[in-house]
Amino acid sequence: MIELSERVRAVRDLSREAAVDLRSRALAIDTDPDAMDEHYGSPVFEMVRQADTPPQYRESLPSTPLLRAMERGSCLENVAGLIELARGDVGAILACPSPGLAGVFVELLGTPEQQEWFFTRMHGGRRWSFFAMTEESRGNDATAMETRFDRDGEGWRLTGGKCYVGNAARGSVGVVFGRTGRGALSIRAALVEVPAPGWHGEKLDMIGLRGAYISRLSFADVAIPAGRMLGDHLPVTRRGIFAAITTFNHMRVRIAASAVGTALAMVEYVLEHRKNAPGGQLALARAEAGRELVYEAAARIDRDPERGYLSSAAKLGAVGLAVGTAHWASAALGPAGLIEHPLLEKWTRDVHAFEFMEGTSNIHRLHVARGYQAGDADA
Repeated sequence: MIELSERVRAVRDLSREAAVDLRSRALAIDTDPDAMDEHYGSPVFEMVRQADTPPQYRESLPSTPLLRAMERGSCLENVAGLIELARGDVGAILACPSPGLAGVFVELLGTPEQQEWFFTRMHGGRRWSFFAMTEESRGNDATAMETRFDRDGEGWRLTGGKCYVGNAARGSVGVVFGRTGRGALSIRAALVEVPAPGWHGEKLDMIGLRGAYISRLSFADVAIPAGRMLGDHLPVTRRGIFAAITTFNHMRVRIAASAVGTALAMVEYVLEHRKNAPGGQLALARAEAGRELVYEAAARIDRDPERGYLSSAAKLGAVGLAVGTAHWASAALGPAGLIEHPLLEKWTRDVHAFEFMEGTSNIHRLHVARGYQAGDADA
Protein backbone atom coordinates (compact mmCIF):
# COMPACT_ATOMS: atom_id res chain seq x y z
CA MET A 1 0.00 0.00 0.00
CA ILE A 2 1.30 3.44 -0.97
CA GLU A 3 1.69 5.87 1.92
CA LEU A 4 0.68 9.32 0.70
CA SER A 5 2.87 12.27 1.58
CA GLU A 6 1.46 15.39 3.18
CA ARG A 7 1.55 17.15 -0.20
CA VAL A 8 -0.32 14.35 -1.97
CA ARG A 9 -2.94 14.28 0.79
CA ALA A 10 -3.37 18.04 0.39
CA VAL A 11 -3.96 17.65 -3.35
CA ARG A 12 -6.44 14.85 -2.69
CA ASP A 13 -8.40 16.79 -0.09
CA LEU A 14 -8.56 20.03 -2.09
CA SER A 15 -9.64 18.11 -5.19
CA ARG A 16 -12.39 16.43 -3.19
CA GLU A 17 -13.75 19.86 -2.29
CA ALA A 18 -13.53 21.02 -5.92
CA ALA A 19 -15.46 17.97 -7.13
CA VAL A 20 -18.67 19.42 -5.70
CA ASP A 21 -18.63 22.11 -8.40
CA LEU A 22 -18.14 19.55 -11.17
CA ARG A 23 -21.00 17.37 -9.95
CA SER A 24 -23.34 20.36 -9.86
CA ARG A 25 -22.70 20.87 -13.60
CA ALA A 26 -22.67 17.22 -14.68
CA LEU A 27 -26.26 16.75 -15.84
CA ALA A 28 -26.47 20.12 -17.59
CA ILE A 29 -23.31 19.43 -19.60
CA ASP A 30 -24.47 15.91 -20.44
CA THR A 31 -27.85 17.21 -21.62
CA ASP A 32 -26.40 19.93 -23.86
CA PRO A 33 -22.60 19.98 -24.23
CA ASP A 34 -22.94 22.92 -26.64
CA ALA A 35 -24.43 25.18 -23.97
CA MET A 36 -21.23 26.08 -22.14
CA ASP A 37 -21.78 29.77 -21.38
CA GLU A 38 -23.01 29.06 -17.85
CA HIS A 39 -19.95 26.91 -17.11
CA TYR A 40 -17.09 29.14 -18.28
CA GLY A 41 -16.92 30.74 -14.84
CA SER A 42 -16.37 27.46 -13.01
CA PRO A 43 -13.48 27.84 -10.55
CA VAL A 44 -12.51 24.24 -11.24
CA PHE A 45 -12.37 24.87 -14.99
CA GLU A 46 -10.06 27.80 -14.31
CA MET A 47 -7.89 25.67 -12.04
CA VAL A 48 -7.60 22.88 -14.64
CA ARG A 49 -6.68 25.32 -17.40
CA GLN A 50 -4.04 27.03 -15.30
CA ALA A 51 -2.59 23.75 -14.03
CA ASP A 52 -2.29 22.52 -17.65
CA THR A 53 -0.34 25.64 -18.62
CA PRO A 54 3.39 26.11 -17.90
CA PRO A 55 3.84 29.00 -15.44
CA GLN A 56 5.67 31.21 -17.94
CA TYR A 57 2.67 31.18 -20.31
CA ARG A 58 -0.13 31.71 -17.78
CA GLU A 59 -2.32 34.73 -17.55
CA SER A 60 -1.87 37.01 -14.55
CA LEU A 61 -4.70 35.54 -12.52
CA PRO A 62 -5.02 34.91 -8.77
CA SER A 63 -3.50 31.65 -7.59
CA THR A 64 -5.56 29.18 -5.55
CA PRO A 65 -4.55 26.59 -2.94
CA LEU A 66 -5.45 23.73 -5.31
CA LEU A 67 -3.50 25.23 -8.20
CA ARG A 68 -0.46 25.71 -5.97
CA ALA A 69 -0.77 22.14 -4.74
CA MET A 70 -1.06 20.64 -8.24
CA GLU A 71 1.58 22.81 -9.88
CA ARG A 72 4.20 20.69 -11.64
CA GLY A 73 3.24 17.74 -9.48
CA SER A 74 4.31 14.12 -9.66
CA CYS A 75 2.20 11.49 -11.38
CA LEU A 76 1.03 10.29 -7.96
CA GLU A 77 -0.08 13.80 -7.02
CA ASN A 78 -1.92 14.18 -10.32
CA VAL A 79 -3.85 10.93 -10.09
CA ALA A 80 -4.67 11.40 -6.39
CA GLY A 81 -6.32 14.68 -7.36
CA LEU A 82 -7.93 13.28 -10.51
CA ILE A 83 -9.59 10.40 -8.67
CA GLU A 84 -11.30 12.92 -6.41
CA LEU A 85 -12.30 15.20 -9.30
CA ALA A 86 -13.70 12.16 -11.12
CA ARG A 87 -15.91 11.48 -8.10
CA GLY A 88 -17.48 14.79 -9.10
CA ASP A 89 -17.88 14.00 -12.79
CA VAL A 90 -15.44 12.99 -15.54
CA GLY A 91 -17.67 14.36 -18.30
CA ALA A 92 -17.48 17.81 -16.76
CA ILE A 93 -13.68 17.56 -16.50
CA LEU A 94 -13.39 16.67 -20.19
CA ALA A 95 -15.68 19.55 -21.16
CA CYS A 96 -13.20 22.03 -19.71
CA PRO A 97 -11.57 24.41 -22.24
CA SER A 98 -7.89 23.79 -21.51
CA PRO A 99 -4.57 22.83 -23.15
CA GLY A 100 -5.19 19.18 -22.23
CA LEU A 101 -3.13 16.41 -23.83
CA ALA A 102 -2.22 18.66 -26.75
CA GLY A 103 -0.47 20.95 -24.29
CA VAL A 104 1.54 18.04 -22.88
CA PHE A 105 2.89 17.24 -26.34
CA VAL A 106 3.57 20.86 -27.22
CA GLU A 107 5.59 21.17 -24.03
CA LEU A 108 7.41 17.90 -24.82
CA LEU A 109 8.18 18.50 -28.51
CA GLY A 110 7.75 22.22 -29.12
CA THR A 111 10.27 25.03 -29.27
CA PRO A 112 9.79 27.96 -26.87
CA GLU A 113 8.23 29.91 -29.75
CA GLN A 114 5.78 27.09 -30.52
CA GLN A 115 4.89 26.72 -26.86
CA GLU A 116 4.17 30.42 -26.51
CA TRP A 117 2.11 30.35 -29.74
CA PHE A 118 -0.02 27.46 -28.45
CA PHE A 119 -0.49 28.29 -24.77
CA THR A 120 -1.29 31.96 -25.25
CA ARG A 121 -4.11 30.95 -27.60
CA MET A 122 -5.73 29.15 -24.67
CA HIS A 123 -5.98 32.34 -22.60
CA GLY A 124 -9.45 33.43 -21.61
CA GLY A 125 -10.86 29.97 -20.93
CA ARG A 126 -13.23 29.85 -23.92
CA ARG A 127 -11.17 27.90 -26.45
CA TRP A 128 -10.74 24.14 -26.64
CA SER A 129 -7.70 22.22 -27.77
CA PHE A 130 -7.65 18.83 -29.50
CA PHE A 131 -5.23 15.93 -29.83
CA ALA A 132 -5.85 14.08 -33.09
CA MET A 133 -4.15 10.70 -33.40
CA THR A 134 -6.75 7.91 -33.75
CA GLU A 135 -8.04 7.00 -37.21
CA GLU A 136 -11.37 5.28 -37.81
CA SER A 137 -9.94 2.40 -39.84
CA ARG A 138 -6.79 1.94 -37.71
CA GLY A 139 -7.99 2.20 -34.12
CA ASN A 140 -5.23 1.64 -31.58
CA ASP A 141 -2.56 0.94 -34.20
CA ALA A 142 -1.11 4.43 -34.37
CA THR A 143 1.93 3.22 -36.31
CA ALA A 144 -0.37 2.30 -39.23
CA MET A 145 -1.97 5.74 -39.55
CA GLU A 146 -2.62 7.00 -43.08
CA THR A 147 -3.01 10.75 -42.54
CA ARG A 148 -0.08 12.43 -44.24
CA PHE A 149 1.91 15.64 -44.41
CA ASP A 150 3.09 16.53 -47.92
CA ARG A 151 5.76 19.15 -48.48
CA ASP A 152 4.57 22.51 -49.81
CA GLY A 153 7.49 24.90 -50.08
CA GLU A 154 8.63 25.74 -46.56
CA GLY A 155 5.41 24.34 -45.07
CA TRP A 156 3.21 21.27 -45.42
CA ARG A 157 -0.21 20.14 -46.63
CA LEU A 158 -2.33 17.92 -44.36
CA THR A 159 -4.55 15.24 -45.93
CA GLY A 160 -6.55 12.44 -44.30
CA GLY A 161 -8.85 12.12 -41.32
CA LYS A 162 -9.12 11.36 -37.61
CA CYS A 163 -11.92 9.99 -35.47
CA TYR A 164 -12.95 9.80 -31.80
CA VAL A 165 -11.08 13.00 -30.94
CA GLY A 166 -12.22 14.92 -27.87
CA ASN A 167 -13.41 18.52 -28.40
CA ALA A 168 -12.13 18.52 -32.00
CA ALA A 169 -15.29 19.82 -33.68
CA ARG A 170 -15.33 22.85 -31.39
CA GLY A 171 -11.59 23.18 -30.84
CA SER A 172 -9.61 26.08 -32.21
CA VAL A 173 -6.02 24.88 -31.85
CA GLY A 174 -4.44 21.49 -31.42
CA VAL A 175 -1.99 18.78 -32.42
CA VAL A 176 -2.50 16.46 -35.40
CA PHE A 177 -0.38 13.38 -36.11
CA GLY A 178 0.45 12.19 -39.61
CA ARG A 179 3.16 10.76 -41.84
CA THR A 180 5.87 12.52 -43.78
CA GLY A 181 6.94 9.18 -45.32
CA ARG A 182 6.44 5.43 -44.94
CA GLY A 183 8.93 4.61 -42.18
CA ALA A 184 8.10 4.37 -38.48
CA LEU A 185 10.16 7.48 -37.72
CA SER A 186 8.16 9.48 -40.27
CA ILE A 187 5.18 9.85 -37.92
CA ARG A 188 5.18 13.50 -36.87
CA ALA A 189 2.92 15.97 -35.10
CA ALA A 190 1.99 19.49 -36.20
CA LEU A 191 0.25 22.45 -34.64
CA VAL A 192 -3.00 23.32 -36.39
CA GLU A 193 -5.25 26.35 -35.90
CA VAL A 194 -8.82 26.26 -37.18
CA PRO A 195 -11.03 27.16 -38.92
CA ALA A 196 -8.89 26.61 -42.01
CA PRO A 197 -9.68 25.84 -45.67
CA GLY A 198 -10.02 22.08 -46.17
CA TRP A 199 -10.68 21.35 -42.48
CA HIS A 200 -13.99 19.76 -41.49
CA GLY A 201 -15.09 18.60 -38.05
CA GLU A 202 -18.34 17.05 -36.83
CA LYS A 203 -19.50 16.06 -33.36
CA LEU A 204 -20.42 12.39 -33.02
CA ASP A 205 -23.64 11.38 -31.28
CA MET A 206 -22.33 9.63 -28.18
CA ILE A 207 -24.12 7.76 -25.40
CA GLY A 208 -21.56 8.45 -22.67
CA LEU A 209 -19.11 11.20 -21.74
CA ARG A 210 -21.02 13.65 -23.89
CA GLY A 211 -19.11 16.54 -22.35
CA ALA A 212 -15.97 15.31 -24.12
CA TYR A 213 -17.51 16.34 -27.46
CA ILE A 214 -16.07 13.32 -29.30
CA SER A 215 -15.61 14.25 -32.96
CA ARG A 216 -14.63 13.12 -36.45
CA LEU A 217 -12.21 15.21 -38.53
CA SER A 218 -11.33 15.27 -42.22
CA PHE A 219 -8.49 17.16 -43.90
CA ALA A 220 -8.34 18.08 -47.57
CA ASP A 221 -5.05 19.75 -48.39
CA VAL A 222 -5.01 21.84 -45.20
CA ALA A 223 -2.09 24.28 -45.19
CA ILE A 224 0.42 23.88 -42.34
CA PRO A 225 2.65 26.98 -42.31
CA ALA A 226 6.40 26.79 -41.77
CA GLY A 227 7.31 26.53 -38.12
CA ARG A 228 4.25 24.49 -37.08
CA MET A 229 5.81 21.02 -37.30
CA LEU A 230 6.77 19.92 -33.80
CA GLY A 231 10.20 18.49 -33.05
CA ASP A 232 12.28 19.83 -35.93
CA HIS A 233 14.90 20.95 -33.41
CA LEU A 234 15.16 17.46 -31.89
CA PRO A 235 16.99 14.29 -33.01
CA VAL A 236 15.00 12.14 -35.45
CA THR A 237 14.23 9.51 -32.80
CA ARG A 238 12.71 12.11 -30.47
CA ARG A 239 10.50 13.99 -32.92
CA GLY A 240 7.36 11.92 -33.21
CA ILE A 241 5.25 9.25 -31.62
CA PHE A 242 8.11 7.22 -30.16
CA ALA A 243 9.32 10.23 -28.18
CA ALA A 244 6.00 10.27 -26.34
CA ILE A 245 5.93 6.76 -24.85
CA THR A 246 6.42 8.05 -21.31
CA THR A 247 3.53 10.47 -21.79
CA PHE A 248 1.25 7.64 -22.93
CA ASN A 249 2.20 5.64 -19.81
CA HIS A 250 1.24 8.64 -17.71
CA MET A 251 -2.05 9.14 -19.55
CA ARG A 252 -3.10 5.51 -19.09
CA VAL A 253 -2.83 5.96 -15.35
CA ARG A 254 -4.95 9.11 -15.64
CA ILE A 255 -7.68 7.19 -17.47
CA ALA A 256 -7.48 4.51 -14.78
CA ALA A 257 -7.86 7.22 -12.14
CA SER A 258 -10.93 8.58 -13.94
CA ALA A 259 -12.50 5.11 -14.03
CA VAL A 260 -11.77 4.42 -10.37
CA GLY A 261 -13.10 7.82 -9.33
CA THR A 262 -16.33 7.15 -11.20
CA ALA A 263 -16.63 3.71 -9.58
CA LEU A 264 -16.18 5.26 -6.13
CA ALA A 265 -18.80 7.89 -6.95
CA MET A 266 -21.33 5.22 -7.95
CA VAL A 267 -20.76 3.11 -4.85
CA GLU A 268 -21.01 6.08 -2.52
CA TYR A 269 -24.13 7.35 -4.31
CA VAL A 270 -25.89 3.98 -3.97
CA LEU A 271 -24.95 3.62 -0.29
CA GLU A 272 -26.15 7.16 0.37
CA HIS A 273 -29.59 6.27 -0.99
CA ARG A 274 -29.71 2.64 0.15
CA LYS A 275 -27.43 2.18 3.13
CA ASN A 276 -27.68 -1.61 3.29
CA ALA A 277 -27.65 -2.32 -0.44
CA PRO A 278 -26.65 -5.97 -1.04
CA GLY A 279 -23.00 -6.19 -2.00
CA GLY A 280 -22.36 -2.57 -1.10
CA GLN A 281 -19.39 -3.15 1.18
CA LEU A 282 -17.81 -5.52 -1.35
CA ALA A 283 -18.28 -2.96 -4.13
CA LEU A 284 -16.70 -0.29 -1.93
CA ALA A 285 -13.75 -2.54 -1.03
CA ARG A 286 -13.14 -3.31 -4.70
CA ALA A 287 -13.23 0.38 -5.64
CA GLU A 288 -10.80 1.23 -2.84
CA ALA A 289 -8.50 -1.59 -3.98
CA GLY A 290 -8.65 -0.16 -7.50
CA ARG A 291 -7.59 3.19 -6.08
CA GLU A 292 -4.56 1.58 -4.42
CA LEU A 293 -3.58 -0.06 -7.72
CA VAL A 294 -3.72 3.31 -9.47
CA TYR A 295 -1.63 4.87 -6.70
CA GLU A 296 0.96 2.11 -7.11
CA ALA A 297 1.03 2.52 -10.90
CA ALA A 298 1.50 6.28 -10.55
CA ALA A 299 4.32 5.84 -8.05
CA ARG A 300 5.97 3.39 -10.48
CA ILE A 301 5.73 5.98 -13.27
CA ASP A 302 7.42 8.52 -11.01
CA ARG A 303 10.27 6.07 -10.39
CA ASP A 304 10.64 4.83 -13.98
CA PRO A 305 8.51 6.66 -16.58
CA GLU A 306 9.48 4.35 -19.45
CA ARG A 307 8.19 1.12 -17.91
CA GLY A 308 4.51 0.89 -18.69
CA TYR A 309 3.64 -2.56 -17.32
CA LEU A 310 1.79 -1.38 -14.24
CA SER A 311 0.10 1.55 -16.00
CA SER A 312 -1.43 -0.94 -18.46
CA ALA A 313 -2.43 -3.24 -15.59
CA ALA A 314 -4.06 -0.34 -13.77
CA LYS A 315 -5.96 0.82 -16.85
CA LEU A 316 -7.11 -2.73 -17.62
CA GLY A 317 -8.28 -3.36 -14.06
CA ALA A 318 -9.92 0.03 -13.60
CA VAL A 319 -12.07 -0.29 -16.72
CA GLY A 320 -13.41 -3.67 -15.60
CA LEU A 321 -13.98 -2.28 -12.10
CA ALA A 322 -15.98 0.71 -13.36
CA VAL A 323 -18.19 -1.33 -15.68
CA GLY A 324 -18.79 -3.98 -13.02
CA THR A 325 -19.66 -1.32 -10.46
CA ALA A 326 -22.14 0.23 -12.89
CA HIS A 327 -23.90 -3.13 -13.31
CA TRP A 328 -24.07 -3.58 -9.53
CA ALA A 329 -25.33 -0.02 -8.97
CA SER A 330 -28.06 -0.43 -11.59
CA ALA A 331 -29.38 -3.51 -9.81
CA ALA A 332 -28.91 -2.21 -6.26
CA LEU A 333 -31.48 0.59 -6.57
CA GLY A 334 -34.17 -1.57 -8.11
CA PRO A 335 -36.04 -1.59 -11.45
CA ALA A 336 -36.71 2.18 -11.48
CA GLY A 337 -33.38 3.17 -9.97
CA LEU A 338 -31.86 4.71 -13.09
CA ILE A 339 -35.05 6.63 -13.84
CA GLU A 340 -35.24 8.06 -10.33
CA HIS A 341 -31.50 8.83 -10.16
CA PRO A 342 -30.40 10.54 -13.40
CA LEU A 343 -26.87 11.22 -12.15
CA LEU A 344 -26.30 7.52 -11.55
CA GLU A 345 -27.85 6.74 -14.93
CA LYS A 346 -25.36 9.13 -16.54
CA TRP A 347 -22.40 7.46 -14.86
CA THR A 348 -23.54 3.99 -15.97
CA ARG A 349 -23.32 5.29 -19.55
CA ASP A 350 -20.04 7.12 -19.06
CA VAL A 351 -18.05 4.15 -17.77
CA HIS A 352 -18.20 2.33 -21.10
CA ALA A 353 -16.16 5.09 -22.75
CA PHE A 354 -13.06 4.31 -20.66
CA GLU A 355 -12.57 1.09 -22.62
CA PHE A 356 -11.69 3.06 -25.74
CA MET A 357 -9.45 5.72 -24.17
CA GLU A 358 -5.66 5.26 -24.31
CA GLY A 359 -5.88 1.72 -25.65
CA THR A 360 -8.54 -0.98 -25.44
CA SER A 361 -8.41 -3.82 -22.93
CA ASN A 362 -7.08 -6.35 -25.45
CA ILE A 363 -4.16 -4.05 -26.21
CA HIS A 364 -3.37 -3.72 -22.51
CA ARG A 365 -3.63 -7.47 -21.96
CA LEU A 366 -0.83 -7.80 -24.50
CA HIS A 367 1.19 -5.07 -22.76
CA VAL A 368 0.71 -6.75 -19.38
CA ALA A 369 1.68 -10.19 -20.73
CA ARG A 370 4.82 -8.86 -22.43
CA GLY A 371 5.77 -6.83 -19.38
CA TYR A 372 5.34 -9.85 -17.13
CA GLN A 373 7.49 -12.00 -19.40
CA ALA A 374 10.15 -9.28 -19.41
CA GLY A 375 10.23 -9.17 -15.61
CA ASP A 376 8.56 -5.78 -15.23
CA ALA A 377 6.14 -7.19 -12.65
CA ASP A 378 9.07 -7.61 -10.25
CA ALA A 379 10.66 -4.21 -10.92
